[in-house]
Amino acid sequence: MKFNQARLRLLHKTLVPFMVLPLLLTLTTGTLFQLAVAGDRANDFVWLLDLHRGKFGQVNLELVYPILNALGLLTLIITGTIMWFQSPNRKRRKSNG
Repeated sequence: MKFNQARLRLLHKTLVPFMVLPLLLTLTTGTLFQLAVAGDRANDFVWLLDLHRGKFGQVNLELVYPILNALGLLTLIITGTIMWFQSPNRKRRKSNG
């Protein structure tokens, strides 16, 4: 099945800037909280878990933050994989090998 390469690239390129910060925040806060748990200091770093779940002070996105994070990442994975499979370099290597 052939996908419109220009539309896929546009979707991917548009979504990346919006997904980088939430994914980095999720990755960083989750890792740091696990290190705090390993060091028996979890109670001192519960605020990291709040950020990890999407609670940003007065703004509480706990219900939608994980869903948006997951949908955005899934979209990036799917569009990136499709673009990779349709790339001219990949097709050229496949026919030469």
